Amino acid sequence: MRFQVLDIVFNPPHPVTGEAVPPADRLNRVVETAVLAEELGFDSFAVGERHAGEVLSSAPTVILGAIAVRTSRILLSTGVTVLSLLDPIRVAEDLATVDQLSRGRLEIVIGKGNEVLQYPLLGLDIDKQYEYLQENYELLRLLLSEEDVTWTGRHRHALENATTLPRPFDGPFRIWHGSATSQFAVDLAARYGDPIVSANALQPRENYQVLIDRYREQYTERGHDPAYAFVGSGSGGLFLADSTEQAIEQYRPIYEGQVAAAARRGYGPDTVGKAPSFRTLEESVERGPALVGSPERVVEKILDYHASYGHDLQSVSVNHLLPPSQQDEMLRRFAEEVVPAVRAEVKTDLWGPADDRRARGLAPASV
Repeated sequence: MRFQVLDIVFNPPHPVTGEAVPPADRLNRVVETAVLAEELGFDSFAVGERHAGEVLSSAPTVILGAIAVRTSRILLSTGVTVLSLLDPIRVAEDLATVDQLSRGRLEIVIGKGNEVLQYPLLGLDIDKQYEYLQENYELLRLLLSEEDVTWTGRHRHALENATTLPRPFDGPFRIWHGSATSQFAVDLAARYGDPIVSANALQPRENYQVLIDRYREQYTERGHDPAYAFVGSGSGGLFLADSTEQAIEQYRPIYEGQVAAAARRGYGPDTVGKAPSFRTLEESVERGPALVGSPERVVEKILDYHASYGHDLQSVSVNHLLPPSQQDEMLRRFAEEVVPAVRAEVKTDLWGPADDRRARGLAPASV
C-alpha cells in the first residue's frame, strides 16, 4: 500500500482555548510537514483547495510550488482541485508550472468541492456544479495533452488554436477523481479510465463502498485495463497514543469541536458529506473511518477497511491544532509503527515499476 499526507489547511480556532494559529505560521507549517513527510518515506503529499470558510487553501498551487522546491522525491498532489469553480486554462498553466518546478512529480485529484458557499462567492450556479466539472475536466485533459486546441463548450468562451504554457514536464500528468457522496465522480473517472480517491472521512463505510464498487463495475464495462483502476482512501483523522483509550481521551476535545462547528452551520449527523455521521468519538473509532488509537489498532483498522475497499493508497491528515512537535511525532509514529505493518500485508503496483502511468519524475517505488 502507498501512503499520503493530506492537508486541506483548515484553520479554525481551538475549540477549547479559542486560540488561533496565525496564517503565516499555518501556511509555513504545511511546507515543513511536506518536507518531513518526504524524510519519513511517505509516498505523496497533497494540498486541498477551498474558497470559503475557515480554510487557507484558496491558492494550493502556490503552496505546492513552495513544497516543490523544498523536496526532491515525494509525489505532489491536490486534494482536491475544485475544478467546477476554475478556468481550465489557468488550471493547466498553474499545475504545469508545479509539474515543471517539481521536475515531473505531480498527479492531481479533481472534484466539485465540498463547500457550498464557494459557488455564490465566485458567481457560479451550484445547480450546475456537475456540468461545470465534466466540461472543465474534458477541456483540461485536452489542454494538457495537445497544443493548438480549438474547442467549443457551454460554460466558457470558445478556444481557437490555444496552447497553454508551460507545458507539463514530460507529457500530461495523471488525473484522479475525488469521490465523496455522488455517483457522478466515479462514473466520470470510469468513463475515462482514471483512478479515484474516496473521501472516507465522515460517513459509515457502506456509503463509500457502494461508490467504490460502482466505479470498478463501470471501469470494467468501459473496457479499460483493470491494472490501472487504482483506488485511494481518506480517513477521519489520525491520532496515535500508546493505547486506544488514551488516544480517544486526548483526541476527544478536537473531535467534539468539529461536531459542534458543523452544528453551528446547520449540519447535523444526517447531513451527508458535510458533518460527521457519528455523534461521539467512540462511535467514529468503532464504526467509522477515524484512525484514532494505538498503532496496532490503526493497523487493524486500515487492513479491515482494505478488505472492503481493496484500496491502493491510504491518505491521512493530522489536526493542525495539535502542537507542531506533537504533529511531527504523530507522523513519525505512523511512518515507523503503522506503515511497515500494513505494507507487509498489502501489495500494490501503484507508483511501482509496473505503473507506467505514474508521474514521470517519480522514481518507481519498490514495495
